[in-house]
This record gives sequence, C-alpha cells and structure tokens, in this order.
Amino acid sequence: MAQAMRRDPGHSLFATDGKPHPLQDALVGVTLVLGAIAFVTAQFHSLHLLSSWAGLIGILTGGYGQFVSATTRERFLMIIGLGASAIGFYLGMAHGGLFG
Repeated sequence: MAQAMRRDPGHSLFATDGKPHPLQDALVGVTLVLGAIAFVTAQFHSLHLLSSWAGLIGILTGGYGQFVSATTRERFLMIIGLGASAIGFYLGMAHGGLFG
C-alpha cells in the first residue's frame, strides 16, 4: 500500500515546534562550545585561567539560555553545556582561580 510520506518537524535538531529560534540556537551553540573548552582545558593545571573563565561565561550563557529556551531539545543540549562548563569552572578554580 503506497502512502504519502510527510516530513515530521518533530525530528529536527533544534526547533521541535517547527518555528525558527535563532537566539536560542546561538545560545545553545555558545554554551556547548564554552563547556567543551572549559572541560578540556580543566584537565591541564597550567590552563586554569582559560578553564575558569570559559566555565564562568558558559554558566552565565547557559543560565540565560535556560531562561529563554522554547523547546525540550534546546534545554537538553543546554544542560549538557552547563554541566561541562560547571565542571571546567570548578576544576579551574581548584587549580588557581580566575586571576591566577
């Protein structure tokens, strides 16, 4: 039986409601990138300045992103970035802090 195939907007990467969310998508991307930078650089003792500042900015960006997020997928990805930013921030603070 032949059936017409329709595109399901519920399986897109960011906008599950079918509407564009450029601000929220940008905040998700920035939070994920800062979280990755903070997490990776926190593994090295000499990079504590980069990890603590990237983590702090990632936490603030992710917090605002959670406040304005519109879909579940945005919130899910934001939590991943927030967690990585927080781990990087705390390890960076343990290794020397924001100002060395």
